[in-house]
Amino acid sequence: MQNSLALRDDTNMALPAASRWRCMWHHPYLMPYNLLALLVFACNLFYGWHARSTEIETIFNIIFINFSVALLIRQQYVINFLFRIFTALPHSWPLAIRRVGGKVYHCGGIHVGSYFCGIGWLTYLCAVLYNNYQLLFYLTCLHAVILFAISIVSLPMLRARWHNMFERVARFGNWSALLLLWVETYLFWQVNKTLAWHVPFALLLLSWHTVLPWLRLRKVKVNVATPSRHVALLRFDYGVTPFAGSSTDISLNPLWEWHAFANVPAPRQSGFRLTVSRAGDWTGRFIDCQPTHVWVRGVPTAGVGNIEKLFHHVLWVATGSGVGPCLPHLLSQKVSAHLVWVTRNPRATYGDALVDEILAVQPQALIWNTSAAGKPDLVKLAWQEYQQCGAEAVICIANKKTTWQVVHALESRSVPAFGAIWDS
Repeated sequence: MQNSLALRDDTNMALPAASRWRCMWHHPYLMPYNLLALLVFACNLFYGWHARSTEIETIFNIIFINFSVALLIRQQYVINFLFRIFTALPHSWPLAIRRVGGKVYHCGGIHVGSYFCGIGWLTYLCAVLYNNYQLLFYLTCLHAVILFAISIVSLPMLRARWHNMFERVARFGNWSALLLLWVETYLFWQVNKTLAWHVPFALLLLSWHTVLPWLRLRKVKVNVATPSRHVALLRFDYGVTPFAGSSTDISLNPLWEWHAFANVPAPRQSGFRLTVSRAGDWTGRFIDCQPTHVWVRGVPTAGVGNIEKLFHHVLWVATGSGVGPCLPHLLSQKVSAHLVWVTRNPRATYGDALVDEILAVQPQALIWNTSAAGKPDLVKLAWQEYQQCGAEAVICIANKKTTWQVVHALESRSVPAFGAIWDS
């Protein structure tokens, strides 16, 4: 097994300094996710400035447009479609264009921008309805309060600290908001007797896409192996073999909380695996209890790993159980790849079988045992391996802080780098 001491002297190159301009332009605050959200805000401000309308019908229409876009852009089939389109760019195209196409997983910024703009227009509607249409006014205010509550618990700081509360408030709050939207639409129609054709169509579309994932809800058998107290390896075989780079939502109680994990299908084998590491209360209970059945819903959904298709050669940088999302891509060998895996006691933690499986397809993988060699400078290590293996891009799968640090540092040095953004 290769470790930090096995690096050749000629790869121990100095990390070049990043330009101040690139550091600013590639700062996480300016990631495409946030820029897309700002673009949606700008479009709504432009429309509001030019329309300057207090007509209820006009405001109602823009509310429906925003909420429809917010929901559709996060619908699993739509996400898979967008990934299919953007990752189909030919390798003959310039790297600069393919690099931009690889940012398709930032599309959630459109969801955030549309959702908050929808809340803003709903609040404006409350002001327009004041002293008029009292029942419609009170229901619209209640609707706005519910969505404000959802937006507050969705803030990254609160969401990370109280994930269960966020998920329950968001799920039941959005269901209540959709029901209120049906009632408000009916009352609006009673008052005006006119309704643009796209409003009931959008309402039906919103309802259908809300229900759709739950139509695929099922309880399935799972085989749980725990090579250590830190990790559980889940094996599923219920007639579904997801594509590499997708994720599956699982739950022990479908109404309360769901957790998404990267699928690990193996070539020419049915079923798939998931890697669950001890990262919180839920994962800890899961590893300790080792359930025999879990709930799944929806369809396997494309994730950041799918963008490997855009490049000739990819460097995967993983820490801990982050190797799980990398594994299906390494096993399929559809794209030339090189792996850097930084973890503690890989064989003791994940088992000999998993480590040997990785080495079978990646004999030159750099597996850094932090228990023996300490924690490396991951940015420098990634840069060295990127230069040595001749990769076109780097995909980092680690915790949020490490991922953003590696991606920002590499992009500040003109390296196409990608990593999860935790917006699900």
